[in-house]
Amino acid sequence: MIETVVLVLQVAIALVIFAVWILRPNLNTNYRAGDAKNIFEEFAVYGLPKWSVYAVGATKLCLASMLIIGIWYTQLVQYAVMAMGILMAGALICHLKTRGDPLSRATPASLMLVMCVLVLYFS
Repeated sequence: MIETVVLVLQVAIALVIFAVWILRPNLNTNYRAGDAKNIFEEFAVYGLPKWSVYAVGATKLCLASMLIIGIWYTQLVQYAVMAMGILMAGALICHLKTRGDPLSRATPASLMLVMCVLVLYFS
């Protein structure tokens, strides 16, 4: 049972990352910081340079791929989910430091962080 929950969380984390970074980077959502309309503007709100969008995006996509590959090669999962958790903690901090933004904008990063912790703990 726990193995199934871990597998579902692992795949869910990967699918969310793929959706955000491949399908939705230019979409305006309720969870973008400040007045950002896309992921580049959001990173600018955080005070991060443009190159960091590419670095974070590539890293998250590689880690999401590792989580999928981890279905068959389980030794990858702990490394991938630890790194993803660190990135999600960073995203959460960025959201919380954005003045004037409601806490609800940190919800996706918070949930992803919790999922990473659960996968790490139970795998």
